[in-house]
Amino acid sequence: MAQPAKSKNANARSAPAVNAVKDGPNWLVFGLACVGMALSAYLTYSAWQEKLVAFCTAGSDCDVVLNSEWSRLFGIPTSLWGFLTYALIAAVAWNKRTQSQWQISWALAFFGLLFSLYLTFISFFQLRAACPYCLASLGLMAAIFVVVTMQKPERMRDSSWGPWLGKTAGVALVAIVALHLHFAGYWGKAPTIEDPWIRGLADHLTKIEAKFYGASWCPHCKDQKEMFGASAKRLPYVECSPAGPKGPVAEACKTAGVQSYPTWVIKGQRMTGTIALETLAQNSEYKFTETR
Repeated sequence: MAQPAKSKNANARSAPAVNAVKDGPNWLVFGLACVGMALSAYLTYSAWQEKLVAFCTAGSDCDVVLNSEWSRLFGIPTSLWGFLTYALIAAVAWNKRTQSQWQISWALAFFGLLFSLYLTFISFFQLRAACPYCLASLGLMAAIFVVVTMQKPERMRDSSWGPWLGKTAGVALVAIVALHLHFAGYWGKAPTIEDPWIRGLADHLTKIEAKFYGASWCPHCKDQKEMFGASAKRLPYVECSPAGPKGPVAEACKTAGVQSYPTWVIKGQRMTGTIALETLAQNSEYKFTETR
């Protein structure tokens, strides 16, 4: 009679151990998120150092994507935003599994997957280029999303996805649309009021027949234009890639021997990269005369 009691006690002691494993950190999601953090950290470091990533030559698909205007969001490398998303997912996965923990993980993974799909769509159909690093990040985020979805808590299995999707998917889609409008230039851009000094500099550069060679998909060219604000339309700008990053280089840029964007040619002097306005003013011998 004592033996069954012993077996019952043993089962009772083993049950908490099983539950402890289920209630502990989500190691699979945590591991995938850490890999994503490492990948995005490497891309962020390369962006800040303005270096080519491994196995990515100048002019290749990954170079085009990683140096496009979509490679930065609010002046920060897009890969850094990816790092922060992976870090949040890893932090949530490290905590004890609860219903709220699952909901947060699923929402983060869902938004991360949507944003990755958006960037992939842009790279394929706008830039017409494929970045292996970006596709790897998309694969990691998709894997995290699938794993988290399959780990839906038992007590939530009988509940409908409708209300939950209505809350999270709606917010995520609105965020993606807002980001797209930002990239398209509908908000968060330079003011329309022209600064007199900057306007004078832009007009002066045009008057002395300086040239500003760039490409529509080049983020540094975009940065250079944003430095001029509303006066950017006055610049002596030459578009070197009218057909996109995969199209032929404009003849004027070939003739000028342009190798990188942006490239300035001022009074026979060639300068590459984003140039400070003060440097442009000095090299072009710009003298500002305020009009009243």
